[in-house]
Amino acid sequence: MRSNQLRLKRMIKFGLFLMMAVSMNISAGLLGVGGNSWKEEVLLHDGQRIIVERSQRYGGRSEPGQSGPIKEHSIRFTPPGSSKAIAWNSEYSDDVGRANFNLLAVHALNGTPYIVASPNLCLSYNKWGRPNPPYVVFKHDGSQWQRIALEALPIEFKTINVVLSIQKLQAEELSAAGLTSAETISQSNRRSEIPEFRSILREAIVNAGGEGCGEMVSNGKGGWLGIDWFKSQPNLDACLKVCAQKGISSEFCPCKNLFKGK
Repeated sequence: MRSNQLRLKRMIKFGLFLMMAVSMNISAGLLGVGGNSWKEEVLLHDGQRIIVERSQRYGGRSEPGQSGPIKEHSIRFTPPGSSKAIAWNSEYSDDVGRANFNLLAVHALNGTPYIVASPNLCLSYNKWGRPNPPYVVFKHDGSQWQRIALEALPIEFKTINVVLSIQKLQAEELSAAGLTSAETISQSNRRSEIPEFRSILREAIVNAGGEGCGEMVSNGKGGWLGIDWFKSQPNLDACLKVCAQKGISSEFCPCKNLFKGK
């Protein structure tokens, strides 16, 4: 009798353990799992060097059988001539399903910091206006980051000066290394087969969003529709009906721009 009671208690404990494990896995999938951090020596256009601290977490939207993508990525650095560190974040959003940006460069001129980033895959490329060249540029105004046009980025800035390969395996190696030198970063980036990742381009390129990245429209709720749903309509009224049918608000509906002047 006592032996049966002991076995029952063990089974109950084991069942509780399994329930906790499943719950933790579900939470990890929703909230992001693990993370890595490391430091990079970043060479600026004028020869100065700064240390950029980088960190990231994993999670977000992924295909079955694949590890989670980078869900959030953050950097922290002190601009030349300043004693105050500032941060920049590539945050998660539901419409992209992962971090919005890939960091490409950190620069500074006359004490003003700039960030050059690229949209993180096709959904982000559409979300951020399909820029060509495919850069999203930020300038720090002393209190916060503001997006600026590529044309407003100082012409002195030419280099892609941070590590680009930062998926989980590479990030673990970077973490183990502690600090990655500017020379190592430069050598690695020069070997990139993607021109816009070797240096900062100023002219438009073919397939800026990547092969097969067609123009899409967000419904504002995390979903997307191809632009042909709207372009193929015979007139503005028909186009607006598609927006209404698909639950796309006036904020995201492209019809007025598509049929402007028609």
